[in-house]
Amino acid sequence: MSLSLYEAFVPNCQQIVGALSNLIDKGEAFAKDKGISDEEMIGARLAEDMWNLPWHVRSCWVHSAYVIRLLPSGEFSPDFSDIPDSWDAMRAQVAVTLDGLGKVTPEELEAVADSSIGFVLGGKRLMEFTGQNFLLSFSQPNVYFHAATFYDILRMKGVPLGKRDFMGVPRFKS
Repeated sequence: MSLSLYEAFVPNCQQIVGALSNLIDKGEAFAKDKGISDEEMIGARLAEDMWNLPWHVRSCWVHSAYVIRLLPSGEFSPDFSDIPDSWDAMRAQVAVTLDGLGKVTPEELEAVADSSIGFVLGGKRLMEFTGQNFLLSFSQPNVYFHAATFYDILRMKGVPLGKRDFMGVPRFKS
């Protein structure tokens, strides 16, 4: 059985990004229950040189719905121009991401699977990929990293979460 690029990428992103909604809700509820300010909770980081919660939500969008939009252009440059600044803004970013992923078609991804895409940062083309390799070896690991780091920050702050909270809703046999 072969697996299309769409099947290998989009449903996994939808599952993991979809789980962020629940994590956001649990993080906000925990902060309110424990009297932790939104500023402290939302601004939390695993280490001083790492990003806080909103950056990780934005990064999940960048490496899923946003990158798919850019594949036909042949260039990817991360967009961190609109970082969410509240629990509601993070939920809205998740909704935008899921909406964007929901509009992707298998044909759209197959059409760019073998196309060249360059990773551009600071105006310099740093790496070259095929569309498929970019999604599966660069973007998808980034989605998992940023979602896991979001989860880890909440756990570090004491939010009672388990693996199922991170995983979201698996795709069961129908």
